[in-house]
Amino acid sequence: MIELLAALSASAASGMRIALPLLLIGLLQGDRLWERVPLLSRLHPQVAIAILVSWSLFEVFASKQQLGLRVLQIVQLIFSPLVGAIMGMAIAQASFGEDNLAPPFFVAIIGVVGGLLALVLQLVQVGWFYRLGRLPLWAILAQDLLCYCLVLFAFDAPRQGGIIALLLLWLAIRSSKEWYRWYVGQGKRGKGGTRRDKKGS
Repeated sequence: MIELLAALSASAASGMRIALPLLLIGLLQGDRLWERVPLLSRLHPQVAIAILVSWSLFEVFASKQQLGLRVLQIVQLIFSPLVGAIMGMAIAQASFGEDNLAPPFFVAIIGVVGGLLALVLQLVQVGWFYRLGRLPLWAILAQDLLCYCLVLFAFDAPRQGGIIALLLLWLAIRSSKEWYRWYVGQGKRGKGGTRRDKKGS
């Protein structure tokens, strides 16, 4: 159960940023870096660090600008399920320790759940961006901070991190319902306005 909560915490972080969680999970493992992280374990550590640091800086600065945030959200929407699955699988394997190997079936399930969680969180963010036109700066900074905290919780406080991830999922579901109602309401107003325009003409 603790392994599942830790994996959910890490996957939720990838629902907000892509490179930053992967960079943090490597740095927190010390000398082993991305030894247990799927895909990244096949890259040379220096190459992986260069790629992740570059993209992390792009995420930090691009998210504060309108055009950069649009580009960033498209990329995150495409890759967040993959990164969420990688993060969940890596944390699940690390939670069993060096001596005990995690069951492959359990790791695969964690990967699927983590990928879906990251995708849901990212979809809701895109929906609110579409509704508001732009996200306030405090919300973007809160995303960066929460992403950092969720990765730390995955290692040091998996129970708390998992609970936060579940709360984020609950908020995302509630938020998506509100966004859908607003979208349907906008459509009804548009149709009503078109009919009134026709009557007036």
